Amino acid sequence: MEKSQAVGLLKNAYEKLRAADAETAYVLLEQALDHDFENEEIKHALKCVHWWLDNSRRLDDTIKNNYEKGGYLISLFKKYYIFLGQLDDIYDQCQYSVRYFVYSRALSYFEKLLNIQANQQDPGLLLLVGRCYKGLGNYDEALSFLEQALYLKRDNAEVLAEVADVNALLAETKTAKTLFREAFFLDPSIIEIKSLESALIINLRDEVEKLGYKDEELNAWIPVYGYLMGVFSVKRALKQMEAGRLKQSIFALEAEYEANPSRRAILKPRLLNHYFWLIDHYENSGEDPQLIEETLLKIKVTDSEIHKMYSGN
Repeated sequence: MEKSQAVGLLKNAYEKLRAADAETAYVLLEQALDHDFENEEIKHALKCVHWWLDNSRRLDDTIKNNYEKGGYLISLFKKYYIFLGQLDDIYDQCQYSVRYFVYSRALSYFEKLLNIQANQQDPGLLLLVGRCYKGLGNYDEALSFLEQALYLKRDNAEVLAEVADVNALLAETKTAKTLFREAFFLDPSIIEIKSLESALIINLRDEVEKLGYKDEELNAWIPVYGYLMGVFSVKRALKQMEAGRLKQSIFALEAEYEANPSRRAILKPRLLNHYFWLIDHYENSGEDPQLIEETLLKIKVTDSEIHKMYSGN
């Protein structure tokens, strides 16, 4: 009987958390633990809810701007993931409820700003609103806001990655692969990899993490292995100006790679990914095969193991 009461209180606590009432959720979890003090999920949920209460307790007192309030809440996920890494087990229902609590509360701040017409053209706000709707599982609404942000802030890697992520969640796989490849080519360093939720990118991220890469290096190597593993497999023809910019970018990266050995850990994957794009361009435009061979040789000199994976020999 005691354990069944604990289960009921745990369920109610999750409901309160999803309704953005973390304080009541915490009280219910304490009551649930009194009924079943050996229940590991209740202990886990108490720790998680306490973390969010403790880290957001003075939010309304210390931050007056609604944009900053919502942005601060979402930014806390970075610290929260570190906290989760210290726990023995992760309970999906708890994490789903926590995410719903955070994103719904952040969205409540952002929606107040959207009532002002001028804010409806702010790509930064639209990006955050899109992330909130994605976190709440409303992918169609998320895509609407994210595409508006992309229209206002074209060629932004962070926004492109979010649009790609939602397309993947909506099973628009071809579009997702195309946009992910574009995003990680433009600037992998600004992409919030932990904010991406689709299995397409999470599985790729996990595979690259297994190779020992973390943080900025992880982001930089994702497009390289994404290409080699067939995840970033959708290619497009480059316009003449794009091809020109690609070659200029390669020239600049090569020069920096030679001049700054301390930066090579980040520059190498960037350079390799640019070489992949150049080879695709040569193949699509029917260029002299010798140009492809020259680029393959550059890949081999830069990283022989990547060359083996790419060429198969």
